[in-house]
Amino acid sequence: MSLPPRSVAIVLGTRPELVKLTDLVRLLGPAAHLVHTGQHYDEELSGRFLTELGLPGPTFLTGVGGQSRAVQISAALAQLDTLFTAAPPLAVVVQGDTNAALAGALAANARSIPLLHVEAGLRSHDRAMPEEHNRVLIDRIADVLCAATGDNRANLLAEGIDDARIAVTGNTVVEAVRNQLPGAVERAALLARHGLAADGYILATVHRPENTDSADALRAVLAELGALAGPDRPVVLPLHPRTRSRVEAAGLTDLLAPLTVTAPLGYSEFLALARHAALLVSDSGGIQEECTVLGRPLVVVRRSTERPEAMGDFAELVSPGAGIGRAARRRLAEGPTGLARLAALPSPFGDGLASKRIVALLVAIAAPQQLAAAA
Repeated sequence: MSLPPRSVAIVLGTRPELVKLTDLVRLLGPAAHLVHTGQHYDEELSGRFLTELGLPGPTFLTGVGGQSRAVQISAALAQLDTLFTAAPPLAVVVQGDTNAALAGALAANARSIPLLHVEAGLRSHDRAMPEEHNRVLIDRIADVLCAATGDNRANLLAEGIDDARIAVTGNTVVEAVRNQLPGAVERAALLARHGLAADGYILATVHRPENTDSADALRAVLAELGALAGPDRPVVLPLHPRTRSRVEAAGLTDLLAPLTVTAPLGYSEFLALARHAALLVSDSGGIQEECTVLGRPLVVVRRSTERPEAMGDFAELVSPGAGIGRAARRRLAEGPTGLARLAALPSPFGDGLASKRIVALLVAIAAPQQLAAAA
């Protein structure tokens, strides 16, 4: 059964959601209706991602970006409720653990619209993370929970969620990386443009509040990255606008001097640089998944992770401070042998068919709604 145009509302608000839902949107075709809450929106970042990924123009909500967590959720929820009342979708899709995802889930639940949660069952068991609260709440009310891994399914079962609501689909990040990674010739040109040699640099990102809202944590991260940089091994740091403002506010601009600071990168360009980095250092959740598809080592600068599948072979978890340098130097010391070992390992996040499985699940929950509407 084909779904009517704009009958599946895909509620998102951040760049990682755009990336991870791109293939699902393409497979749904005209049935997909993107609703962007504006949690992350500016032309340099989200606008560029929409264009680069070739996604259809979304319905944009207003008054959400830059607000507190409570205001973001409440403002998005009120507008989504109005939208879903005027034109009820057959199903709603949310991804991950953002404020946008929670607002979309609550709006669907309030209007008794079938809700599908992509990337269900992630758990850090860290109650200090707002995302942990979001993902747990979404999983309680979702009708279909698309767990990326068996471990995610086990987390849901341990919380008493009915196994009939859970499907292990794999993670959509696998197809996102495979489809968005530029070819070898284009990657070589990108490296040349940045003045980089394959396997001869470190690529870093820093954006999480736990590392940027604390001046001490931010100082520790930047100091460790600077200590890793050298003439023969630059540390490339695409600087998020929020992180840059925190650096300036904390008086830490001098710590950027040893680093090769760039503007934020488009997704394909970032993947190209990550594919040939000797090491990745980041606090991003998505990069913990992407490194397993790219076969690159990662030092994760966070106090906890909801992606234990990446730890060990591909990644290592450390707190801000000297542990960053120690972990980085251990990984770098493995050299070409270590990179070859990782390249030969399969990603623990699936086979690249997650989006196709999710579309089938969507059709299954939307079809009864479509039949009821036609009756």
